[in-house]
Amino acid sequence: MAKKDRKRSRHAAAKSAKTKSAPRASRPRPSGGASESEIRRVDREIVKLVSRRALLTVKSVENQSNPQKALFAPVTDQHLNELIQNGNPGPLTEPALRGVFREIVSGARSVVKTLKIAYLGPAYSFTHLAAIERFGTSAAFAPVNSIAAVFEEVNRGHADYGIAPIENSTDGRVIDTLDMFTRLPLKICGEVQLAIHHNLMSRCQRGEITEIYSKPQALSQCRDWLSRNMPQSRLIEVTSTSTAAQLARDKFGAGAVASRQAAVQYELQIVAENIEDNKGNVTRFAVIGDEATRPSGDDKTAVLLQIPHKPGSLAEALSSFKKNNINLTWIESFPLKGPEVGYLFFLECEGHAGDARTKRMLAELERKAVRLELLGSYPRSDAIE
Repeated sequence: MAKKDRKRSRHAAAKSAKTKSAPRASRPRPSGGASESEIRRVDREIVKLVSRRALLTVKSVENQSNPQKALFAPVTDQHLNELIQNGNPGPLTEPALRGVFREIVSGARSVVKTLKIAYLGPAYSFTHLAAIERFGTSAAFAPVNSIAAVFEEVNRGHADYGIAPIENSTDGRVIDTLDMFTRLPLKICGEVQLAIHHNLMSRCQRGEITEIYSKPQALSQCRDWLSRNMPQSRLIEVTSTSTAAQLARDKFGAGAVASRQAAVQYELQIVAENIEDNKGNVTRFAVIGDEATRPSGDDKTAVLLQIPHKPGSLAEALSSFKKNNINLTWIESFPLKGPEVGYLFFLECEGHAGDARTKRMLAELERKAVRLELLGSYPRSDAIE
């Protein structure tokens, strides 16, 4: 029996030695796949090109007569977005590719100066997301607790620009923003249209949620879904979707209606996504500053108009748009404050104030007006997911 064990042991050792001495077969590479060396080579090229693009941006800004104003270039940025939209071969999605370029440009401009942006906070509110979309993460963001405070920060020079919601496709005008244009001498320098997707989030399971927090507009935009799916939960209004997410994080049994980014920031579980009633829900945000922008070829112009308070005055004023073949896209009215009787109108139309037709229309409108104030011309933007 011992002889058989020794023979079996020698056979196993010989087999093991043969296995060790045999050359290892190289692992076949998938056909058509990129090698690590090729990826590293492309990465080196990308680093060089990104650095070159950033340097060109810095030089372009510094060579302007007013570098400070050149840091905000909505027409240049609009043309870049059009290039990305029309020339993206994939596989990256358009938002992903746009995000890459946004950060390159934002980082390069911050080499010259870091822009300070006041926005309706707190962090990871939809206004914050719109501010990031417009200015990139290299800007310095300053959250404030009201739309009025956004305007005040810009007016006092504490912020270079502000951003605030101005219109929603479900709820219509944002009255606080429009009202501030009647109070302070600031302009609309640009716009951001953001597709708004609301999510229900919590620390607990959906069936355990007894209270749901969010700002009034968000709850309104999800009213039907909440009444059908969460009838047992009490709806509680707070100042922002981010505040709602904080409350949901800190209180068991609480839920929040907020953005996906807020769920990540406050470590909440999304228990139902995209709960907005209108799947085409878009909020438009105004970029607020104190300078005019040059024409892009696809612009909007906004004005404040006061006309005599008598029959036919409004119809006569609006005839100037038809006469000059200009599309009036938005009109809102506000009662005049104080003892004076009448209304102030917020008007928005297609075209730039520097265009011949628009200039002619504004001149005619001014002759019919008690007061006419140009709030700005700015490139039209598409809704961003």
